[in-house]
Amino acid sequence: MARWQPDARGRLEAAAFELFRERGFEQTTVADIAARAGLDKRTFYRLFGDKREALFSGSERVEEALVKVVAETDAAPFEAVIAAFRQMAVEIFADRREQVRMRQSIIESSPELQERELRKSGALMAAVTAALRAKGLDETTATLATESGGTVFRVAYARWVAPDSDASLADLIAEVATELSAITSSSGRR
Repeated sequence: MARWQPDARGRLEAAAFELFRERGFEQTTVADIAARAGLDKRTFYRLFGDKREALFSGSERVEEALVKVVAETDAAPFEAVIAAFRQMAVEIFADRREQVRMRQSIIESSPELQERELRKSGALMAAVTAALRAKGLDETTATLATESGGTVFRVAYARWVAPDSDASLADLIAEVATELSAITSSSGRR
């Protein structure tokens, strides 16, 4: 049998995901993950800083997708952020609902993972705000557009991962953005 096998990162991510579901995050070690993937701990640490990162791998791709759309669109700031989240939903999340639901349940089971998710989310929002600032927007406008768009995404995401949901994430983002616009306009009294 050949010693080297391709896609060490993917195998480690899959092994971590499986083990976190089977044993729980706290009960799973880096050695367990590496062994399940048929690799050693050194390889794991070469690719990931810690076992949490195996679950959060790909956040750079999400950030790049959002920043690219925000930078390239001529829409108003809030609409640019919503367009970016909707595009990211199509490109990254469209066919992964069940996997994302399972990942979310793993995150919800661990305060340590919840904290990491908040940090990643904060870094993502900072990158989107910076992309809006690079377009010449002032700090307040860029921050309000980003944080409002982030809130829309979080509400839509929670609806999307709910067990009874069958709508697409992109559609839910548009729906929640419309709801936010309705409650923030003078004619949107409920």
